[in-house]
Amino acid sequence: MQMTKRFLAALAAGLFTAASAQADTAFVTNEKDHTVSIIDTDKMEVIATLEVGERPRGVLLSKDFSKLYICASDDDTVQIMDVATREIIGELPSGADPEQFYLHPNNRHLYIANEDDNIATVVDVESSEVLAQVDVGVEPEGMAVSYDGTVAVNTSETTNMVHWIDTKSFELVDNTLVDQRPRHAEFEPDDSLLWVSSEIGGTVSIIDVKTRQIIKKIRFAIKGVHKDRVQPVGIQLSKDGKYAFVALGPSNHIAVVDRKSYEVEKYILVGRRVWHMGQTHDGKKLLTTNGVSGDVTVIDVEKLKAIKSIKVGRYPWGVAIKP
Repeated sequence: MQMTKRFLAALAAGLFTAASAQADTAFVTNEKDHTVSIIDTDKMEVIATLEVGERPRGVLLSKDFSKLYICASDDDTVQIMDVATREIIGELPSGADPEQFYLHPNNRHLYIANEDDNIATVVDVESSEVLAQVDVGVEPEGMAVSYDGTVAVNTSETTNMVHWIDTKSFELVDNTLVDQRPRHAEFEPDDSLLWVSSEIGGTVSIIDVKTRQIIKKIRFAIKGVHKDRVQPVGIQLSKDGKYAFVALGPSNHIAVVDRKSYEVEKYILVGRRVWHMGQTHDGKKLLTTNGVSGDVTVIDVEKLKAIKSIKVGRYPWGVAIKP
């Protein structure tokens, strides 16, 4: 009898652990409420709302998911949140008006776009030391670092360029001209290609990383939506390697792009002014931040269908998801 009880208890604990492991936690920045909404992706509901710095936008997690980094743009700082306690435990010298940023695979070097100063700042997250400030184009926005850690890229909205930065020397080594107002950059996992969205240009450029030349441009057209409202912003590459999801801003749609043919397979209607996205770690759900409607849309990735809208704060901007 005692062994049976122990077996049942162990079985129940195992089932609980397995069930719990399926639920990721999403952190969504609300830039006009100065808060972060925390979403249980299994229940698909907000479980907490936390006050943070002024105008939070970019958000990402450390490689071990223990810390959450938040660009508090109007406070000119990057805040560090302890994920376990959900308390702000420190700040990093970010430079002026940090918007997007990216953490190097070494889990220490944080690359930050400073829109007002036309620079990219590199900060050591452990020592809080500013390692470099790299002159880039006018109004830097997007940041990304290659998976092998050798190169960082920044996009400048007014100069309309992708700026290539050597991560050893922290020097600008090349520039690639893209269409008007580039917003976001995303490396393929094998570092062969870089995807870059151009908001006003209405395109996504596919760039060969070795040559730093554009090999393909993707354009978008949504029936019943004026072309000026189709504005590519965030990009999320699906974990199964099939799709690139492109947030199309005030068109209120996500484009589903085949990663091999570069053809648009489908448009998915979401909330108003869709900005950025995050995917659960099992690859089954895609979350979109919809600024004007103040909500997050959950998309079933297998069915390519929106399944729920979750109300968050005012003007949700970025999302980071912890397993």
